[in-house]
Amino acid sequence: MPLAAWIEYLAVAACAMSAVLAAEGKGIDLFGVLVLALVTAVGGGTIRDLCLGARPLFWIEQPLYVWTALAAAVVTFVLVRFVSLPAKTLGLIDAVGLALFGIAGTEKALAFGAPGIVAVLLGIVTGVAGGILRDVLRTEVPIVFRKDTELYATAVFAGSLLFIGLREWTEDAKWHRWLAMGVIIALRLAAMRWKWRLPMLRLRLR
Repeated sequence: MPLAAWIEYLAVAACAMSAVLAAEGKGIDLFGVLVLALVTAVGGGTIRDLCLGARPLFWIEQPLYVWTALAAAVVTFVLVRFVSLPAKTLGLIDAVGLALFGIAGTEKALAFGAPGIVAVLLGIVTGVAGGILRDVLRTEVPIVFRKDTELYATAVFAGSLLFIGLREWTEDAKWHRWLAMGVIIALRLAAMRWKWRLPMLRLRLR
């Protein structure tokens, strides 16, 4: 199995786990949790594939992605019922899923011949769209749109841009994707730790 496929499987599992953790306190039963996990795990990749014209969609072509998401969700669901996890667990798992899907999305877009900036945008979509759908289903403002959210999509933008730059200016190597994913995770976690945020729009009206 290609390394890129393994990365996407890990991304699916991480996003499914983050959905289960995000459902805590919402009074959602196991079925609802599984739906939330699936939407989160495949939502971003589905939008990416639709934009690229990739047919069939990645999870339809390979149903193992669906089983991976369901298995990760069930294991997490059972685990959190008996084990008290640290408060920062959700943020860490979400950052990992963000990085894995962000670079996987960028790489797939490049493989379909998309220009660099389009590949970066589709990497961002792949990374954050599942979380947006998750939060909408939880009747919350998506994390990427909240005023108190630390660097989120910006972290994917930086990592994807680095990934494309490394591919362009250095010999093709597997470490490109790992370095780019590491940058996304490090930037997201550092932003959470030190509250790094982008400036907000403030209109000066008379």
